[in-house]
Parts: sequence; C-alpha cells; structure tokens
Amino acid sequence: MSVAPSKSPLRARVALRRIGIVGAATTATVLLFAGPALAHITVSPDSVVAGSTDVLTFHVPNEEAKADTVKVDVEIPTDHPIAQLLVEQVPGWTASVKNITLAKPIVTDDGKFTQAVSEVTWSGGKIAPGQFQSFSISADPMPTGESQIAFKAIQTYSNGDVVRWIDLKQPGQPDPEHPAPTVALTTRTTTATTSAKATTTASAGSSSDGLARILAIAGLLIALLASFLALTVVRQARRLAGGVAASADDGPSPVPAAKAEPAASQPTKTGSKSTTQREPVSAGSKPAAKRGQPQSRRRG
Repeated sequence: MSVAPSKSPLRARVALRRIGIVGAATTATVLLFAGPALAHITVSPDSVVAGSTDVLTFHVPNEEAKADTVKVDVEIPTDHPIAQLLVEQVPGWTASVKNITLAKPIVTDDGKFTQAVSEVTWSGGKIAPGQFQSFSISADPMPTGESQIAFKAIQTYSNGDVVRWIDLKQPGQPDPEHPAPTVALTTRTTTATTSAKATTTASAGSSSDGLARILAIAGLLIALLASFLALTVVRQARRLAGGVAASADDGPSPVPAAKAEPAASQPTKTGSKSTTQREPVSAGSKPAAKRGQPQSRRRG
C-alpha cells in the first residue's frame, strides 16, 4: 500500500517564504521613512538661552550613493543679526564668510557693531557617501526677541546636485521634506524651570529604578528559594519511591522463630499435691537436727 508524502516540509517552506516577504517589506518601509530623516542637516544644541554665547555645530551627512559633498553654505539671519560670529577651522576645508552692513548697529557689552556675518561657506573638502562632517561656529550673543532662529543651508555635490535645506515647519503641518536647521531661543527663567523639572523627573526615575531593582532582587531570591525547596521535595519523593519499590521486590521478610525457653515452675496450688520430685537422699546421710528441737524416737 502506497503512503502519501507528508505536506509538512511544503508548508514549512511556504511559511518561511511568507515570513521573508513580510520581513523584507517591513525593512523597506523602515528604511523609506528613516532614510530622509538620517539625511537631514541638523544643528546642535537645538535650544539655547537668548542673549547667551554658544557654539553651534552643523552636522552634514551625505545622502548621495555615488557623489561627494563638496560645498556647504549656511545662511546667518540678518533680521536678528549676530554681532560677533567666529568660524572653527575644519581640516581639509576652507571657510569663507560674507558680511553685510547693518541698517541699525548692534550695541553689546563689547561695543557697537555696524556689520554682521550673513553667510558662511565651507568648500575644498569632500564628504564621501555614507559619511558626515561637522562644522562649528561661535555666536556672541544669540539673538533676542524671537522664539527660534533658522539657519538655512545649501548642500552641493560633486555631480552637480544641489539640495536646499531651507523649509520651515509650519504649525499643524507635517515636517517638511527639506527642513532648515533650527535653534529654539529660551529665557533663563524657562531654562531654570525646565532644568528643575528634568531634575525632579530624573530623581523620581532614579527612585523608581532603585525600587524596581530591589523588587527584582527580592523576586529572584524568592524564586531561587522556591526552586531549592522544590528540588529537595522531588529528591525526597524519589528516595521514598525507591524504598517502597525495593520492599515490594524483596517480599515480606521471614519472622525469626522464637527460641524455646525453659518453663517456669508453676506455684503449687492449695490442696493439691506437689508434682515436684525430690532428689533421693543418700543412704546413711541424715539431715542435720535443728538446734533446740528434740529428735523423735523410733517406736518399738
């Protein structure tokens, strides 16, 4: 009689194929949404105190697969200009700045400034595919009177492609495709409040973490103790089961016969003759007469 081949291997192959398709689709979706985010030009820190002196660093990744980034232009706002702006030298790159004359001079603790930097350009170097480069500037002081400041950037590639990171996010709208690097401007009071909240949250988080660790350790100890007790009970049960099985195999053990013991002499009952035989007395021997008692005479 012929036996039909099992369909289990076929079903397993179909299941694996489906899993592979789903995994590939999921990976493609993640890369589709994560790719553009990874290619954005960003600036750090993304929040500073208005009127303070800060170092801003622009992180420029290469989003092309077969071209190098060869030039980066960053526009410095002039509606709220920065009085003193210095550029950090990057090895392999040449930095150039463009200045404008201000309609209204800026007055700071260091004096009055009639000019300000409007653009910084880094060129001469290259950012290879899959790499990034950081470019830093020092701003003194950061503008006041605004909630944020945007630094529009233009990225140029060796193949002639140009990407303009100049779009501003609008309230209630999704993130733009090419957002401009943006820094939020806060007050010292807001910063202190935010820091206090962060400290409180961190303290609460630390307390919760400590309690969680204690509970976890206690649970682990209880689990180990329960495992030890369970193992002890199992071993004891196995020993008892082994002893019972051995007794059943050997059968009942013989009871040793009681040794015959000499019968104890029974006391003589009143009115009955004693059955105890007396030993014969040798001829010529007479029992000794008791002192003080006369011996009986023999008749006739």
